[in-house]
Amino acid sequence: MLRIALALALGFAAITIAGTATSVRAEDKKDETKKLEGKLTCTKCALSETDKCGHALLVKKDGKEVKYYLKDKGAKESYHGKCCTADVDATVTGKVVEKDKKLTIEDPKVEIKK
Repeated sequence: MLRIALALALGFAAITIAGTATSVRAEDKKDETKKLEGKLTCTKCALSETDKCGHALLVKKDGKEVKYYLKDKGAKESYHGKCCTADVDATVTGKVVEKDKKLTIEDPKVEIKK
């Protein structure tokens, strides 16, 4: 009887530890900073998706175009004038978050390529 109780206790402990380690790894990936390259565009003027100017990075991935919306100040950003009327090549670094099947880059650092 003691052996069964000990085996059960060790089994539950192993499952608990494995579950904790898995959830920690998943949280680490969410907070990971990524560097993406693509075309920076205006969500109002070029994409006609919003009422106010904002930014999106269009990235080619596996033959498809993926849109990453930037969480920034919109038209007040210093780089807005360069990408409002025409798409520009850019590199954006920030935390990628998926919410409501929409990819967003939080705290974006934008570098316009010349």
